[in-house]
Amino acid sequence: MPYRTIIEPFRIHSVQGISFPTTEEREAALVRAGYNLFGLHADEVIIDLLTDSGTGSMSAEQWAAMMVGDESYAGSRSFYRFADAVTKLTGLPEVIPVHQGRAAEWILFSSVAGPGKVIPNNTHFDTTRANVEFQGAEARDMVIAEGRDPAADHPFKGNMDVTALRATIAEVGVGNIPLVMITVTNNSGGGQPVSLANLREVRAVCDEHGLPFFMDAARFAENAWFIKLREPGQAERTPRQIAREMFSLVDGVTFSAKKDAIANIGGFLAMKDPALAAQCRNLLILTEGFPTYGGLAGRDLEAIATGLDEVLEEGYLRYRIRSTEYLGEKCRDAGVPIVWPPGGHAVYIDAKAMLPHIPPARYPAQALAVELYREGGVRGVEIGSVMFGKPGDDGTETPAAMELVRLAVPRRTYTQSHIDYVGEVVVAVAKKAPSLRGYRITESAPWLRHFTARFEPI
Repeated sequence: MPYRTIIEPFRIHSVQGISFPTTEEREAALVRAGYNLFGLHADEVIIDLLTDSGTGSMSAEQWAAMMVGDESYAGSRSFYRFADAVTKLTGLPEVIPVHQGRAAEWILFSSVAGPGKVIPNNTHFDTTRANVEFQGAEARDMVIAEGRDPAADHPFKGNMDVTALRATIAEVGVGNIPLVMITVTNNSGGGQPVSLANLREVRAVCDEHGLPFFMDAARFAENAWFIKLREPGQAERTPRQIAREMFSLVDGVTFSAKKDAIANIGGFLAMKDPALAAQCRNLLILTEGFPTYGGLAGRDLEAIATGLDEVLEEGYLRYRIRSTEYLGEKCRDAGVPIVWPPGGHAVYIDAKAMLPHIPPARYPAQALAVELYREGGVRGVEIGSVMFGKPGDDGTETPAAMELVRLAVPRRTYTQSHIDYVGEVVVAVAKKAPSLRGYRITESAPWLRHFTARFEPI
């Protein structure tokens, strides 16, 4: 259609009320939570853009599918429908259900990683990195240079630097790389896509050295849509055709169904190697449950199977990507520095550029995220040195490569007026950026500290 107005490709069938805490109530909530937005109660948030994981709205078809869920402990009918949907989409025969994506990561890296091992990735996200490092291995990022520059205008800023991959293989040796991984879309780098050409290049390097190639496919459909829009020769293909080619290039996937299956819980680990799958199933039984439910109810398996089909509908993907782009354009047009072009699931504000007076050691992205909530009740998340900084034994800290605030848009949940409101809050905070000050950490955990750390303003 030639019109620019975003039309949601659905009718709203049920609604849930939003709370409107006052400025005073928001300030009190910040103090109680130690200025960590993860510590807020959901009822203290007006627009919740903390994550797009499990926060989407399921369709009538998904809810209907849940009503026929088979809750048998072993051999559930719902599992076989789920496994069939996964294999038809990915071509991977070994399907292992888990309660969410990080469980798939834990099982996979517990099986293949260990001290002295190196896992290359375009960019590891937080739980992926933590699960690799918890096993004593090194999580090594090697996204292309444009992917480390928020302002660089490149169609596939999530691409892996193949030269760096080759150099890593030469440096550490094939025997110390249990697998190569790529994240689509690249969450830590601004939700940026990976091209089919890059996937083919990485596949060729893996074949040359006999290395397994795995994909974190949580946002595979969004990545497929970007390929359709941006990669030469792909415009006439359907998202489903593109997705199937993406999956055909890898030996296995980890998958959070809370993203591009539009379910509220769930995930899977799928692969070609039956021996590795058997090893992973042993860990699954130990930690998640029997292999035909993997920590999920039958109704959840049904919802995921339906969502994997719905997410590839062109009308949905057109609306999904354009909605995020709309928010990005509102920010950019107001002079707010963001990762450009906008990612698929979120707009990432460049806090380093907006708050150059706050050094990384004082967490500028955390300061910006707190102020967005203080100003308008909008909850985003810091993707910077709180999440990815590396504390040293001497009390210093190696900062993250970028200082970003992610505004992750839940699927089928907010309307255009909600997004317009978010844009207004961002612009209001940008106008007072010079007056913002940094934070220091007063309490933190050794792993994934951003979830539970407490802060105080400086």
